[in-house]
Amino acid sequence: MLNVAIIMGRLVADPELRHTPNDIAVTSFTVAVDRSYVKAGAERQADFIDVVAWRSTADFVCKYFRKGSAIVVQGSLQTRSYTDSQGNKRKAVEIVADNVHFGESKRDSAANSAAYAAPSAAPAAPIHHTEVVSAPAPAYSSGDNGDFEEIISDDDLPF
Repeated sequence: MLNVAIIMGRLVADPELRHTPNDIAVTSFTVAVDRSYVKAGAERQADFIDVVAWRSTADFVCKYFRKGSAIVVQGSLQTRSYTDSQGNKRKAVEIVADNVHFGESKRDSAANSAAYAAPSAAPAAPIHHTEVVSAPAPAYSSGDNGDFEEIISDDDLPF
């Protein structure tokens, strides 16, 4: 059987870290995911997907993500039934996160998160910083350059 769900979207609220009675970290959050198609003359629609993260994944989400942050979630789809406060039987469908990744660079995240931030009562003091530009991280290699054959052009591709 196969049950894999991968979504990319933006958090609709700040995630909050909770702990079970056995002190296991857990967080629940909702991700707004744009649909891949748009009807002619209409606005793009979004789906709001509930996600649950446990243990170190929950810690990671609560430490590094805020409302408006782009997030990529990989996990499995699960359903559960419960009875609400009025005695009605309900069903919840959610993704249980196995892996969570940043959906954008830190620079892009800061610019986009500002659009979602609540206005503060007092203006913030200006922050002065210098931008550090670093080289991209090297790709994995065992150290032996003979691991891969260098392909100079598309004509050399075997397919």
